[in-house]
Amino acid sequence: MSESALKQLLMIIEEQLDWGPAAEWQSRDFENLNVLILEKTKISLSASTLRRIWGRVEYNHLPSNTTLDTLARFAGYEGWRTFTRKQPAAEAHLKEIETAPSKHLAPTRAKDRSGWGLKIALIITAVVTISLVSRFVNKTPAASTKGPFLFNSRPVTRSIPNSVIFTYSVKANPTDSIFMQQSWDPNTRVTLDKNLHQFTSIYYRPGFYHAKLGVNNKVVKEHLLLIPTDGWLGLIAHQPIPVYLGPKEFIRQDMLQVPVSVINQKNIELEPQPPVVEFYNVGNFTPVSLKDFSFNAEVKNDYRDGAATCQFINIILFTDNTPVIIPLSAKGCVSDIRLLNGRYFVSGKNTDLSGFGADLSQWVKVSCKSVPGKIQYYVNNNLVYESPLPAYNENIVGFGYVFQGTGSVKNIRLNTGDKIVFRAF
Repeated sequence: MSESALKQLLMIIEEQLDWGPAAEWQSRDFENLNVLILEKTKISLSASTLRRIWGRVEYNHLPSNTTLDTLARFAGYEGWRTFTRKQPAAEAHLKEIETAPSKHLAPTRAKDRSGWGLKIALIITAVVTISLVSRFVNKTPAASTKGPFLFNSRPVTRSIPNSVIFTYSVKANPTDSIFMQQSWDPNTRVTLDKNLHQFTSIYYRPGFYHAKLGVNNKVVKEHLLLIPTDGWLGLIAHQPIPVYLGPKEFIRQDMLQVPVSVINQKNIELEPQPPVVEFYNVGNFTPVSLKDFSFNAEVKNDYRDGAATCQFINIILFTDNTPVIIPLSAKGCVSDIRLLNGRYFVSGKNTDLSGFGADLSQWVKVSCKSVPGKIQYYVNNNLVYESPLPAYNENIVGFGYVFQGTGSVKNIRLNTGDKIVFRAF
């Protein structure tokens, strides 16, 4: 193994992630990277392994071939051998990174690190009126027009999937390369034609996305982009396009539910790996501040055969910044859950999240609320965890419910103070 080649690969990954220099990463950044790598490659490199590879922990052994292959695949190569064969190109890219001005925009680091949190929502295989949407967009500017760069966006519909038209203008030199990144995920980066001024991109799930415009690997403009739903959206995770459900297939009189029979009708296998069922409602009520909210819902996992024995569930509170994700699992599986508290991930690997374990074959009541300086989380009326409130203001704009296998939701409530802002079932 060439140490210089590994250095090149690690710097390319750092540049793609846009989290700042790895020397400044915190422990939770390596945990987040572990999830990203697992999602893309289906191979887990533990946070401790990643810290060793990046030299944050003294370790005299060389990485295994599996580790090298996994890192190369995460960076966009077929494997380590392919990467080393393309080493001259990688060296040129490395020099470009080393000589380019700093691209790391401090105000966006927290967003980028955790924005990917929307995708751990158990995607084991794989986020109102128009005037309300405009208020969201104007609040977190959707158009970046100052200076020598233009970058704005316009969704074409309220339904999902939703195509977005990006308009851009860059006063570029002939040697400049221009890119657009659809979200926090560096894998959504595409090269733009500097002689054109529009690019369209399709979003298959709702939520707030961090769209970026870059020149020569440096982000020069970015803005938040709301992709709402037209009421409730139900889908079954599938690559590359989810399987969308008709309202009659998941909306009942008193709950949201996808029966196993509906999954069978879609010709989706339940074994050996169970599907992932998702429900969303985003952008259809007045935003509620995280500093003054209470949320309640009852959930149940309706499938636990075979590999679905852990019955994982994630409840997402979408915000106009970093979301809150409340995890649930069978009691014996809490080591594999992660809570996103509006700031960063908390892992069951190094934190006692046992209170989020329950018998999910029965209805389980889940709630959370803000109290001075904290968010409190309850399962079946028992306080199971507390986390600090984000220092910056965030507003809840939607919900997501994600089930390993399939599941049901009812009695959904969102309050600010004593006022009910959203109620369903």
